[in-house]
Amino acid sequence: MAQFDPRRQPMRLAPHVFTAVAAVSVALLAGRVYQPAHASESAPSLSDAQIAALEARAFASAGAPAGLETPEAIPVQIRKGETFEQAVRRTGVAPEEASAVAATISNAFDVSAMRAGLKFETAIARPRGGRGDARLIGLTMRTGPASQLTVSRSFDGALRLRSLDEKVTEETTVLQGDVERSLSATARGMGATAAIVRRASQLFGHKFDMQRDVRSSDQFTLVFDRTSTESGRTVSTGDLLYAELKGVTFYRFQPAGAREAQYFDASGKNLRSAMMRTPLQSFRRVSSGFGVRTHPISGFRKVHQGIDFAAGTG
Repeated sequence: MAQFDPRRQPMRLAPHVFTAVAAVSVALLAGRVYQPAHASESAPSLSDAQIAALEARAFASAGAPAGLETPEAIPVQIRKGETFEQAVRRTGVAPEEASAVAATISNAFDVSAMRAGLKFETAIARPRGGRGDARLIGLTMRTGPASQLTVSRSFDGALRLRSLDEKVTEETTVLQGDVERSLSATARGMGATAAIVRRASQLFGHKFDMQRDVRSSDQFTLVFDRTSTESGRTVSTGDLLYAELKGVTFYRFQPAGAREAQYFDASGKNLRSAMMRTPLQSFRRVSSGFGVRTHPISGFRKVHQGIDFAAGTG
């Protein structure tokens, strides 16, 4: 047992205990403050459109440090007798770069199968000062109604290939409006395909002279099935289901036992037995109307007892 020594100063425990407790508290607090965050929360995923926007922004900023101008969009169409690589060369890039782009595309698409008329978009950066070859920053090519390939350049200069597939939905489309210049031009401007417009013109040709009876402000309705992508691009259209013009209606119906669907008017009459107001389904114009005219051969003015229609050959 330690003996009492009057020469030794007595030890005060309170300050030491307080210091120890404070140190422990600081350590615990530091552990709470500087504890690294757990990676349990994942970053939100980006859509294809957001990724493409970020890539485009990165391309624009990446061109400046390399001594290039801001990339410009250049549409390209493969010409007759031209290869894909030759078409890329027309944008001003070096031959070896066009070859590298073709090799990158060939990983997902047969470039030798590309034919004249194929279109694609490129992003090309010209060198500052106008000297030297241009640089391909990106390329977009549609390989199908709902699919496309994109080639982008990463920050280290490598080419990266990416395939995008859009979602496809089926819907019933209803087009309603007033005729402007013509029914076909108005319907095409509203999104109807050439096949839908052609079918509607054939149906209404049983009731109207499409050149003289249909005028501006006449109301029409076309109903048809359509398959489209999420961006609104039409992949395909079905048959015309319903058509109305100036109060005259037609609808598509397949009777029991019939091999194919047919079109009927509002009274239920099959249009196959009806006569058209014009003898041709796709005439261009009325070349000569009924009445007095100058005869095209004799040159004399006389009564023309008929109507002449001009149509394309074939």
